[in-house]
Amino acid sequence: MSSVVEVRGLTKSYGKESVVRNVSFTLEENKIYGLLGRNGAGKTTIMHMITAQQFATSGMLKVFGEEPYENNRVLSQVCFIKESQKYPDNYRVIDVLEVAGLFFQNWDKVYAHALIEDFRLPLKRRMKKLSRGMLSSVGIIVGLASRAPLTIFDEPYLGLDAVARGLFYNRLIEDYAEHPRTVVLSTHLIDEVSQLLEHVMVIDQGKLILNEDTEVLRGKALSVAGTTAQVDEFTKGREVIHREPFGGLLTATVVGNGKAEDRKRAEALGLTVAPVSLQQLIVHLTNGSVRKAGEVE
Repeated sequence: MSSVVEVRGLTKSYGKESVVRNVSFTLEENKIYGLLGRNGAGKTTIMHMITAQQFATSGMLKVFGEEPYENNRVLSQVCFIKESQKYPDNYRVIDVLEVAGLFFQNWDKVYAHALIEDFRLPLKRRMKKLSRGMLSSVGIIVGLASRAPLTIFDEPYLGLDAVARGLFYNRLIEDYAEHPRTVVLSTHLIDEVSQLLEHVMVIDQGKLILNEDTEVLRGKALSVAGTTAQVDEFTKGREVIHREPFGGLLTATVVGNGKAEDRKRAEALGLTVAPVSLQQLIVHLTNGSVRKAGEVE
């Protein structure tokens, strides 16, 4: 499978502060990625470097096999939808769609107008008069209708209600099935998008702490609850990413125990066993209270 983005040792510093620290990963073609992490973790900075809006301090970055900076061959294949996207004061919704059609070689005007109907947007209204949710809808429509080989959504649905977010997820997966491309979703709504993601990357304090296919992650962690002695016996020698005592009881979240025999052993010790959702796993990994899996100084 061909690589769309290759990143090796990527670092971005402002003075003495590094906001992205020695990050390496590859984005393959025709795959949906989740770029996840807390606010200020470095996610948006990474996306800005991939889309040539910021320069790296050091490291290697290739997009479609080339340096992206001032490279129209590369940038014409990239669509980056930001939650803080700015528009000229006189632009209407219809103007945004018409300009988008000039930028993206795969632009589908008919599909864009169908999405306008789906999201119930007023074509002639000026962008500066739109609500936060409507602005997000415009970005989603541009991202989907661009059909760019690399499409990046950075918190694309701020202000959208649950119905509109569900509509976005449905349209994304439907159109992706017919027109595969590489999609990156950066979001805090991890549980909502977990079924869409094929691969997950987690950034914490500027470092990549998790880089796995979603299928590998499912069932990789489990939560066990019981007496402190029982839990300590089960977790001995294992990577514990969360411990929560309650009286004489203890709940622990353990990574790397997705095998059936681990679950059977926990149950044999009298422990209550529960699955850990993707969102719970990432929250525990980024809460700063434990050393993260694979973290290297």
